Amino acid sequence: MSFLDGILAEKRRDVEARKADRPIASLRARCTTGGVRDFHAAISRPGAIIAELKARTPTVTRFAHSGTLMDLARRYEENGAAAISIVTDAARFGTSLPDVARVRDVVSLPVIAKDFVVDPYQIVEARAAGADAVLLIVRLLDLDTLRSLLDLTRELGMSALVETHDESDVLAALACGARIVGVNNRDLDTMTVSLDTTSRLAHLVPDDVVLVAESGIRTPTDVADLTAAGARAFLVGGSLLDAPDPGEALRALAGAARGKAA
Repeated sequence: MSFLDGILAEKRRDVEARKADRPIASLRARCTTGGVRDFHAAISRPGAIIAELKARTPTVTRFAHSGTLMDLARRYEENGAAAISIVTDAARFGTSLPDVARVRDVVSLPVIAKDFVVDPYQIVEARAAGADAVLLIVRLLDLDTLRSLLDLTRELGMSALVETHDESDVLAALACGARIVGVNNRDLDTMTVSLDTTSRLAHLVPDDVVLVAESGIRTPTDVADLTAAGARAFLVGGSLLDAPDPGEALRALAGAARGKAA
């Protein structure tokens, strides 16, 4: 069983249990569209950095700043982040939906909840927690499900970052009307990372769709190269979470992107 296969089975079980505990109708009652922050607009400017918060990963036991994530969210905003990403998978990443609400209280930036979404319930749940956007991973979803989940995000006033890893993923995302396409440089089956993945797929993404490079971005040179390839925004986690000065590191990455775009 692959990493993603195991997650699919687990998420479906967990979602069914949560539905029984808190029906979707009660969550929808907590969802409003008026207070949604515009994630799409925030990351549309060249050089936008989506700065990520998580305590750990399946390959990293603990990040240097894992114990101060709320303070780190403030530092991200103070140093020019366009949006905040929070991984809402506590078992593997140590952060969860309640962290979305906490972060949203201390920053004015849009917040994206990143989970392995397999059911509409998770999107409603994320909005009820205050998320402005969600992650949808193409290889977890058939086309009809992806379309319906994108429709739901729009209904709730949210944005969706539609994650891809190969040519067929990108074409599927575009066919379903994705306005933000992410290319994950990490292969979720092997956990290997190659920035060439974004460079290779960028030409498939039209100019009116925001291309986000995800994973493995560590240096200003990485950002400059990916900007030249066509990426407009960058989702960065580990290199900021382990940086001696995350604010300085974020400014350097954003500066590299803006300089190259200019």
